[in-house]
Amino acid sequence: MKKFKNLMFKEIRELVTKQLVISLVFTMGIFYFIGTITKSEVKKAIGKQKISVFDLDKSSFSKELLGGLGMANFEIEMVEAQNKEAAIESARRGTTNVLVVIPSGFGESMARLESKKVETYAFLRTLSLFGIRRSEVLRSVISAMNGYLSDIYLKDKIPGIDPKNLKNPIKTKDFVIIKDRMAEGSAAAIAGYVSSQTTFIPVILMMIIIYSSQMVISAIAMEKQNKTLETLLTVPISRTSIVTAKMLASGLVGLLSAVIYMVGYRSFLGGFMGDMGSVAGVRQVVEKLGLSLSGNGMFVLGASLFLAILCALALATILGVLAEDFRSAQTLIMPVILLVMIPYFLSFFSDIKSLALPVKILVLAIPFSHSFMAVPNLFLGDNAALLFGMLYMILFFLALVILAGRIFSSDKVLTMKLRWGKKKVVL
Repeated sequence: MKKFKNLMFKEIRELVTKQLVISLVFTMGIFYFIGTITKSEVKKAIGKQKISVFDLDKSSFSKELLGGLGMANFEIEMVEAQNKEAAIESARRGTTNVLVVIPSGFGESMARLESKKVETYAFLRTLSLFGIRRSEVLRSVISAMNGYLSDIYLKDKIPGIDPKNLKNPIKTKDFVIIKDRMAEGSAAAIAGYVSSQTTFIPVILMMIIIYSSQMVISAIAMEKQNKTLETLLTVPISRTSIVTAKMLASGLVGLLSAVIYMVGYRSFLGGFMGDMGSVAGVRQVVEKLGLSLSGNGMFVLGASLFLAILCALALATILGVLAEDFRSAQTLIMPVILLVMIPYFLSFFSDIKSLALPVKILVLAIPFSHSFMAVPNLFLGDNAALLFGMLYMILFFLALVILAGRIFSSDKVLTMKLRWGKKKVVL
């Protein structure tokens, strides 16, 4: 038992390198940074929008319109210039993303119930997602202006009736139902909110699996190259124990990665949910529908991620045996990358459960697919699919452990090589 313990600690020391620690710290930093930046951008998006206005009309009607925009959560910055071109240049040098030019005669046209064109200029100061989102405030400005003016028209022509009832005679009361849970709210808002929380799960999971697999493959390849694996096999301890020690050490390192991942993910959610969840009561609706990860949910998600990492490490252990040296080990990571990328892209662009049956079977045969589906299964209460996925990953891992044990129990562990030029395994 003492020899097994020493062997396991030796494997852990070899796996827990500076590169691993840096990558885990980097993962935590990514979550914290993204959560902080996203919280700041969301706060800007839902806060008061600042726009520039160049008023050539200067009538009481245009001033009243600007007052209406102020009530619609817009902060007006008046531009003083001699002409339109100078106003555009002044706004371009400023910080606002929208310039509205009210033409002369605007008030007179509105009094005659005639349409009048208002020029708008959108300044794309950045092509980022949130930058483009800010530029779309232009649509909100025009919508607010049209709504305000149409209300004035209707009040003038049909006094005593609320213009909102005339423009929207049909009122809707939206409900969302998930399993046996129901809550009042917008399905689009809820779906967008939940999607924003789970977007980075596949990204970080893919990074951890690929890096951990590369780490194990390289470690075994270095042992073969430096002949330390031959020395290890001569130690008076069963080769099954050697495989078990390697797997257990890799599993503990994988567990550490999963725990750090979950802590970082909680930090990300804490930074993101603060302001976004307060919009139109979305957060309360999400919690009522059970679309937020509780403590048990986080534990189950962490267990699923841990099993995915174990499967990746077990596969990497076998692939590492096929490496001739450290250089060739770099190419052996490709099978793991391919197995991760397939469910990774599918989780973004489609629902794996809705695929054609042959494709669905093929995808579900990849153990990592079940971790990518863990969060949707948790939210939708599909415990059967969640448990099946975790059971399948356990069986997949045990099968690889048995295979690795057979390889290490024979001399093939020292002679197996994968030569890409000959496209075959040489024993």
